[in-house]
Amino acid sequence: MSDLQDLQRFAIPGIVTIEARAGGLIRFTIKAREGEAHVYPHGAHVTHFQPAGAKPVLFLSGKSHFAKGKAIRGGVPVIFPWFGAKEGDAAAPAHGFARVLDWRPTDVREVPDGTVSITMELASSAETRKVWPNDFRMRYTITVGRALDLSLEVQNVSGEAFRFEEALHTYLAVSDVRNVEIVGLDGKAYLDKVDAARRKVQPPGGIRIEGETDRVYLDTADAVTVTDPGLGRRLIIQKQGSRATVLWNPWIAKAKSMSDFGDDEWPKMLCVESANVSDNAVTLAAGATHEMRATITAEA
Repeated sequence: MSDLQDLQRFAIPGIVTIEARAGGLIRFTIKAREGEAHVYPHGAHVTHFQPAGAKPVLFLSGKSHFAKGKAIRGGVPVIFPWFGAKEGDAAAPAHGFARVLDWRPTDVREVPDGTVSITMELASSAETRKVWPNDFRMRYTITVGRALDLSLEVQNVSGEAFRFEEALHTYLAVSDVRNVEIVGLDGKAYLDKVDAARRKVQPPGGIRIEGETDRVYLDTADAVTVTDPGLGRRLIIQKQGSRATVLWNPWIAKAKSMSDFGDDEWPKMLCVESANVSDNAVTLAAGATHEMRATITAEA
C-alpha cells in the first residue's frame, strides 16, 4: 500500500482528504460541488456515493471486512479477470484479484464543472501471474458529481491475445428490495444461476425481486432503471463497452451464510452490475485496450 504521507500530495483542501480508516486502510473522501464519495485504493473500491441533498446511492454492509487481502462487501467492487469462481482452480479468489489488491493512485483533480475525479492503476505482477499468467495494465477513473461515473480500462501488454471477464459489481441502496421495480431488460436472454444456470428469456414488464436472485443478462447494452417508491427515486445505470448485466440479491438463507453480510441486510440492497462475463467475456488482442464505463444517476 502506498504510504499515507506520500499520498497526501493528492489532497485538495476542502475537496479531497486522505486518511487511514477501518483496518488501517487508506480512504479518499471526495466532496465535489454536487456529490460526495469515499474511495479506497484497496481494490480501487468506491464504498459511498451521495448526490448533494439526496440519500446515499450505494449500500455498504455493516459487517464488511476492511482488511488487506479481503474484499469490501458493498459499494462498487471491481471484478477482474474472472467472474465468480475461477474455472479449474477452487483456491483462486472469487471474482478475481482486482478487488483485493492495492491499486496505485496516479491523479486527483477538480475540473471546471465542479466534478472531481480520481484515477488509479493496477498492473500484472509476480503475485497476479501465480493465478493468471497474462500481462496487463488497468486504469480506473472515478468521477464524482451529481452522478457517479466509472471508467475501467484494461490494456493487454503481453505478446498475445487473452480473454477476461470483468464487472463493476454495484450494490445499490434501496428501501426494500421486495418493493422496487427494475426495467430495461425485457426480452433479454439470461443465465439463471439460482436454477443451475439455465438459459431463460425475460418476459415483458418490470422485474420484481421475490426470492434469491442471481441472473446474468446477455447481449444487452441497455440502461437499467430501478424505481424505488420507498425512497421516492429512480436509480439509472447507463453503460458503454458492457454487453452483460447482472442482477443479484442473496435473500434470506444466503445472507445468513455470509460472514461479512448482516442477516437482516438483504432487503436494503440490489446489485445491478455492468459487466462482460460468460458469453460476453472480452478477447483482447496484444497491445489493445478495452474500456467499460458505467454512470449511476439518482432522480426524484
